[in-house]
Amino acid sequence: MKILLALIKKEIKQILRDPSSIIIAFVLPLISILIYMYGINLDSVRVTMGIKNDDPTPEVATLVKSFGHSKYVNSIYFDNVKDIETAIARSKIKGAVIIPNDFSTKLARGQNADLLVITDGSEVNTANYVQSYALAIANNWLATSKYANSAKQPAVNTEVRTWYNPDLNSHYFIVPGSIAITMTLIGILLTSLVVAREWERGTMEAMLSTSVKTIHIVLGKYIPYFILGMLSLTFNIFLCIVIFQIPFRGNYFVLLLVSSLFLFTSLGIGLNVSSVLKNQFLASMVAMSVGFMPALMLSGLMFPINSMPVFFQHLTRILPPRYYVSFIESEFMAGTVPEIVTANAIYLTILGLILFAAVYKNTSMRLEKYPSSALRTPSPAPGDGKTGDIKC
Repeated sequence: MKILLALIKKEIKQILRDPSSIIIAFVLPLISILIYMYGINLDSVRVTMGIKNDDPTPEVATLVKSFGHSKYVNSIYFDNVKDIETAIARSKIKGAVIIPNDFSTKLARGQNADLLVITDGSEVNTANYVQSYALAIANNWLATSKYANSAKQPAVNTEVRTWYNPDLNSHYFIVPGSIAITMTLIGILLTSLVVAREWERGTMEAMLSTSVKTIHIVLGKYIPYFILGMLSLTFNIFLCIVIFQIPFRGNYFVLLLVSSLFLFTSLGIGLNVSSVLKNQFLASMVAMSVGFMPALMLSGLMFPINSMPVFFQHLTRILPPRYYVSFIESEFMAGTVPEIVTANAIYLTILGLILFAAVYKNTSMRLEKYPSSALRTPSPAPGDGKTGDIKC
C-alpha cells in the first residue's frame, strides 16, 4: 500500500503540474457540450419554399396564406415555373408547391386534387422536410375548408401522444448522449499519454529499478485518472442539469455508478494504447481514432444501430459507448429502468475487467527483451585469434 500510495501521489502531482490534463478534463467537456447544445439541432427546421398558385379562387387563396402563416415555412411567391427552377438551382429556395388551375374544381366534385411539390434532392433531409411540411399544411387546410365534407376522409383517425419528450426537443437526448462522447475522449486521451510519457522521459526506468510490481504501476495509473475523470463527469452533469436545464428523471447514485463503470472501460482503452505504443504522438492519434469516431458514429447517438449494416451492428457490441448512450438517455428522459441499468452495467463491467487484464499483461517490467542467443559471446573462428563481438 505504501508503494501504491506513493505512485498515486506522484501521478497526482504530475496531473497538477501538467495543464493539458486539466484542459482535457474540464475545458474540452465545456467546448464539446456547447457545440452539442447550440451547434447541433435535429429538430424541425424552417425551410424557404416557393409557392405558385394557378387557381385564383378565394378558397385556394386561404391555402396559400396557410403556407405563409406556418412557423416552419418561409414562403416566396412566384408567377412562373422558370423562376422556381432558377431559384432552386441557385439554392435560394429548398422546394416549391405548385397549385394547378383545376385544384378547387376537383375538390368541389369530391375528386382527388393534386398538388405538385418540387424538392431539392441534393439535401435529402431538407427535401423530406419540404414534402412533409407541404402535406401537413395542405391536410390541415382541407380539414377546416368548405371541401372537408366532400373530400374523402381517412378510414382511421390517429391521435399522437409523445411520451418522455413531449416537446420533441432534440437537445434533451443529444446533450446527455454527448456526455458519452466527451467521457470517451477524456478517458482515452488522459491515459493514452501517461505510460508513453513515462517511457519517453525516462522515468519508467527509474521506477523499474525500485521494488514496484506490475499491479502497483497499473493501479497507480488507473486511480488518479479515475478520480479526475469522475470530477469531469460531475462537471458535465452540472452543466446539463443546472446550466442548460436538461430534464433529469433518474437517480443520481445510479447515474454515477454506471458512469464510473463506463469511465473504467475508457481508461482501460487508453492505457492499453499507451502501454503498447510507448510513443505519445502515435498514442494520441490512435486514441482519437479508436475513441472519437466509433463513439460518435456507432454508439447510437446520431444514427440508430438497427439501421446500420449487420456487420456494424455486431461491431457495436464491443464498444462501451453503445451501452452508456443507451443508459444515460434512458436515465435522463425516462428515469431509472432496472432492465436497462442492469444489462448495460453488466456489459460495461465485463468489458472493463477484460481491458484491465489486458493493461496488466501489456505493462512491461523490463527495458528490452532480447533472445537468449543474443546475450552469448560468439566463439572465435579457428585460427582467427580474435574475440567475437559482444551483442548488448
